Amino acid sequence: MIHQPALPTHMRQVVTRGPGGVDVLEMSEGLLPTPAADEVLIRVAAAGVNRPDIMQREGRYPPPANASPLMGLEVAGMVVAAGAAVSSYAIGDQVTALTNGGGYAQYAVAPATQCLPWPDGYDAVRAAAIPENYFTVWANLMVHGRLTAGESVLVHGGSSGIGVTTIQLARAFGATVYATAGTDMKCAACRALGAADAFNYRDVDFADALLAATGGTGVDVIIDMVGAPYFAQNLRCLRLDGRLVEVATQLGAKVADFNLAAVMQKRLVITGSTMRPRTSAEKGGIARALRQQVWPLLSAGQAGPVVHAVFPLEEVAAAHRLLESSAHIGKVMLQVSD
Repeated sequence: MIHQPALPTHMRQVVTRGPGGVDVLEMSEGLLPTPAADEVLIRVAAAGVNRPDIMQREGRYPPPANASPLMGLEVAGMVVAAGAAVSSYAIGDQVTALTNGGGYAQYAVAPATQCLPWPDGYDAVRAAAIPENYFTVWANLMVHGRLTAGESVLVHGGSSGIGVTTIQLARAFGATVYATAGTDMKCAACRALGAADAFNYRDVDFADALLAATGGTGVDVIIDMVGAPYFAQNLRCLRLDGRLVEVATQLGAKVADFNLAAVMQKRLVITGSTMRPRTSAEKGGIARALRQQVWPLLSAGQAGPVVHAVFPLEEVAAAHRLLESSAHIGKVMLQVSD
């Protein structure tokens, strides 16, 4: 029988001294969060570092009013307390969670619906590397992108966490995948992960390269993180009834010249989504789909996160620098405790 552990009243956490660069990050002491009726309190062993964290640090992605002001959207660790309405997890369970913020700390709360058990054979770092990318890719590739077996996908930023996940899941569900990346080494990594081909966007026009690789037909689905600068090329790359899915707009959100004729002629769908504003019920639905359809792949080693580097929580600034440099392949992680 697992007993309620004695919990401290305070914890180590990462805070920011206002918006800015990595120099605004600092370690601090704060009060433990209290789980709501539908939440669990997790003793965090590892946390992921993601682009939205950088945007939040810079003041460009403020957390919702009811979310933790701390950064950190994914964690893995042990449940140490649970709200009165929680029946799916108990004290002592090892979970990975898509949090609503607060992951850069020794303890974090998450709705129980946004938690999942560790896949078989995973440690805390690998488990914590799952939620943000897998929730995002499942929603955008499989739900909004409506990918089916036999179709084809182009993912931009193929060596990023989102890109790695897209390549693996698209392949696992019977699609042919193409990717773009910024170096020949990253393109090789995309091919090693299962991409049929990858294009160095610094050396070639990716639209020309993709159309050549597909015999001029293009692809059914594009997962894009770049935004406005790629919009016209993305339309060129889509085949009849193609779907362009925007998951981020890293280089701009406003398109100056929108070619409606191309959209109508090829019956294109332009869609996209963000994860953070979704309700816990919506995120819970994604979690259930992942547990049913993706967790067996992770446990069998047929897909899984690629961890590029792990930093102690105290070295969070170095982790942010690495992510901003785009020199990584896969995930940048924080080790919070043993």
